[in-house]
Amino acid sequence: MRTQSGSRNLIALVLGIGVLVNYFDRVNLSVAHDALQHQFGMTDVAFGYLLSAYNWTYAGMQLPSGSLLDRFGVRPVMVIGIVLWSLASGLAAVAPTVLVLFMARFLLGIGEAPTFPAYSKAVGLWFPEHQRGIPTATFDGSAKLSIGIGTPLLGLILLRYGLRANFATTAVLSAIYAALFFWVYRDPAHPESGATQHFGTSAHGLMQLLRERKVLGAALGSGAYNYSFYLLLTWLPVYLHRGLHLDARGAVLWTAVPWLFAAAAGFGLGGVLVDRLIARGWNASSVRRAVLVVGTSFGLLVVAPGFVTDPRLVMICLTLSISGLSAASPVMWSLPALLAPNASGRVGGIMNFSNQVAGITAPIVTGYISGFTHSFAWAFLVAGIVLVFGIFGYAVLLGRIEKISVPVEAAA
Repeated sequence: MRTQSGSRNLIALVLGIGVLVNYFDRVNLSVAHDALQHQFGMTDVAFGYLLSAYNWTYAGMQLPSGSLLDRFGVRPVMVIGIVLWSLASGLAAVAPTVLVLFMARFLLGIGEAPTFPAYSKAVGLWFPEHQRGIPTATFDGSAKLSIGIGTPLLGLILLRYGLRANFATTAVLSAIYAALFFWVYRDPAHPESGATQHFGTSAHGLMQLLRERKVLGAALGSGAYNYSFYLLLTWLPVYLHRGLHLDARGAVLWTAVPWLFAAAAGFGLGGVLVDRLIARGWNASSVRRAVLVVGTSFGLLVVAPGFVTDPRLVMICLTLSISGLSAASPVMWSLPALLAPNASGRVGGIMNFSNQVAGITAPIVTGYISGFTHSFAWAFLVAGIVLVFGIFGYAVLLGRIEKISVPVEAAA
């Protein structure tokens, strides 16, 4: 029989594996620009829309998935979601036309929509408040690690075996993870959140949360983070190939470098350091807010390609940028359970809806900028401007990180 601590560690590991597989599905398209251009005659603008197609349905499902998580729990919602995203990857592998490829990406967005709100909720259920940094950093850091290892891996598979083998690889991995999650994960019988109030599941409870300044601050900060994140996730290989004149193999290999540093920063600073400082008696709210604001401020280095032309200096700045954002990210994803334990699914859904609006916008805006200016300089400058609003959200609107006071809605 597993101990409580052993069960928690296993849960954190399974969540991390899930995000690792999840992000392979996002990376496989970003490395396929030239292959799609060759096979389907796709322009930069069309490629930008295809990159964002996933985010349209992902965003549309955020608020409904948050309510489903609060009503039914993490396990049933995620099992269905993982099966759907596995089918979507399989459909992409056999897509004969761009239209079918768009349909596959729409389905992928539906399947993956509950992931981050669900995993944030799972950490709130399984881990006491002072121990949530490391498990949150485990699943959040897996996103960066997935990009770091997935970009060269899937890029080399693409170059060696072709576009369909690239998508088929992620389909197989997703199916294996569906079986693993179904076998291992259970919602705990006695949640660690200590919550006793209920927000209900109606639109009324959702509107109460949307009026909360702290929730809006968290959503603004997370959305700003995701704009830069998706700019780098979707367009960095193309920028390195065109802007810094690396060959196709060099572009996919060097893309991995910033993300590997980012994974280490997220786990080490946003996870281990935060938990240790809080355990030593530092004020929990002050520690978390400092990491949010300072990490997001480092993200402003994303503007470097607009001012610097030396490839080494550009890579250093982009590495520091995404590493700073990654350090803030685990704290960001701990906010739903900290602000509203019994409505963490919906708070996570609100934040992730903001994220996906940014995720939709970043690839499309970058596609237009690249297509019309034949440069990426303004694309990176726009990301920096968006981050300024995110810093404002964390520093001014979020304020002290504590449970919000929302009138209790009677449970059904």
